[in-house]
Amino acid sequence: MTSQKPITFKDVLRQLKADLIGKDSYRGVTLTYSWLANQFGHFSLGFVPSLLIYTTLKRYTHCQDPSFWAALIIAVCWFLFETYNFLGPLLLKQHSKSKLLFIPGRDYSFEPAWGNIAFDTITDLCFFWIGAFSACLFLVFAWKIVFILAALLIAIIYPCCYWFQTKMYLQAAVYPFQFRLSQWDVNINKEDKKAVLAFLENEYQAKHLFVFGGRRSGKTSLAVGVATELSIRHNSSTYTTGMKLYSMFFESDSILLAEDRTLWSWRTGSVLVIDDINPGNPVAKDLVFPVDFLAMLDTYTPPNDENRTAIKAKKAIWVLGDDQKNKLLFTQWKQMLLDIGVSGNDILAVHLQKSYLP
Repeated sequence: MTSQKPITFKDVLRQLKADLIGKDSYRGVTLTYSWLANQFGHFSLGFVPSLLIYTTLKRYTHCQDPSFWAALIIAVCWFLFETYNFLGPLLLKQHSKSKLLFIPGRDYSFEPAWGNIAFDTITDLCFFWIGAFSACLFLVFAWKIVFILAALLIAIIYPCCYWFQTKMYLQAAVYPFQFRLSQWDVNINKEDKKAVLAFLENEYQAKHLFVFGGRRSGKTSLAVGVATELSIRHNSSTYTTGMKLYSMFFESDSILLAEDRTLWSWRTGSVLVIDDINPGNPVAKDLVFPVDFLAMLDTYTPPNDENRTAIKAKKAIWVLGDDQKNKLLFTQWKQMLLDIGVSGNDILAVHLQKSYLP
């Protein structure tokens, strides 16, 4: 499989500079900028309420050390809220009438990555607590608050590094929308689900997953959901449509990186999502056949070893049209990959039905 193109410290500094300097109304908002703003919001939701609670305690009670108790009250409140928000969908299955908490009404097609969600929850709590105890220190200096803040700031270093890089991996992939696999809340048969999980099982092993289906079958959202999980695990992913990829076959990596201003090209990344290779139902006729794809991959001068090696040595998700005639299309596309050297054991397929979505 194509070696990982990790995000370096220099890449992180460059992204921080881009996010912190300039007007977002002019350049747009990135995922990293949104994450920074979100954490500042968490800090503020700890800081400001602590000041309000302190003022109330100071004015209407005889509480000793009101600044500390104000920070502690807010810290406990946010802990209880985030615990409720996290454990609700984890433990319960019925619908909730609460507007504050979403609880699914039935089992997930694919289980959420609960460990990753718990880590995100803990990260948010740390920012809430830092905000609350910063307000306490702002009001009254105390060494115990200094030690609490120091411990929280040390604890938050790794989560900050992880989540900022994760957002960089996600935005460099250029997905058309944000979507996790557990959000793909439609029916899927056991055979297809097994294929998806097998594709994800070893994130660093070259595999190819064909996703067949017509319009509104959920094939694009499934592909994006699977690739998103790999990006969150810090795989260098690229999303593209078939038409765009055909032209990129003819361009060098230096040109692609300069034009797209991204961290890796489709060749150097480890995961590739090829969407809209064919439209599928209601368009009955396929527009691109395996022989056409291979000719463009070879840039009409077969064989193009660089392109062939790049395709066969990565995790690739192929989003195609319907395959209702004895899975003939899968056989044809699979044979194309076999011809360029992909092992048959590394080729999987999912056949979605158009009745999956209303």
